[in-house]
Amino acid sequence: MNKAEILKMTDHTRLKPEATWEEIRSLCDDGLQFGTASVCIPPSYVKQAAAYLNGKMPIGTVIGFPNGYSTTAVKVFETQDAIANGADEIDMVINIGWLKDKRYDDILAEIKAVKAACGDRILKVIIETFLLTEEEKIKMCEIVSESGADFIKTSTGFSKGGATAADIKLMAEHVAPHVKIKASGGIAGFANAEELISLGASRLGTSRLVKKMKNEDK
Repeated sequence: MNKAEILKMTDHTRLKPEATWEEIRSLCDDGLQFGTASVCIPPSYVKQAAAYLNGKMPIGTVIGFPNGYSTTAVKVFETQDAIANGADEIDMVINIGWLKDKRYDDILAEIKAVKAACGDRILKVIIETFLLTEEEKIKMCEIVSESGADFIKTSTGFSKGGATAADIKLMAEHVAPHVKIKASGGIAGFANAEELISLGASRLGTSRLVKKMKNEDK
């Protein structure tokens, strides 16, 4: 798999709290230059980025980020607001405490509510794998499969760990065929990215791959 093919599967990401518009605009330029699947940016910049990109590439943003413990009503409003501002893809964080409490019906209802707010736009469900047991990861594969969401996603990149080969393999074994997998957080480079894709990931969340391409151009 060549680098261009991997970049086509990459959500080029800038979600740090100190992100400025200049950095977001540069991220958009880089996404266009290197042919990434999308840019993934903070909700507060979606409207500005949508005007800047003018439909040239998809814009993703995050909901309930990074901790996931907003109420369902807040997550739904965030989603509606993001879409009104021009978001094409939504990455939402589950309520991890609810999962620990085995409130599976509540998690399912919340994902369904956010998916309804998304309409025909892509919804990715972040489960923060590093904080979960294997049993909990498998349970979330089942819930996401039932929810109508498009992707299950490993991580926010803001916890103690990110995507691992073992987690992608586990997800691939337990999600329904219609659910895709996004590996995000800690992707070291193109070799690591290719390994995760070979195990079942069809989308990656990272800024490192574009950075490596830019460094090669110097």
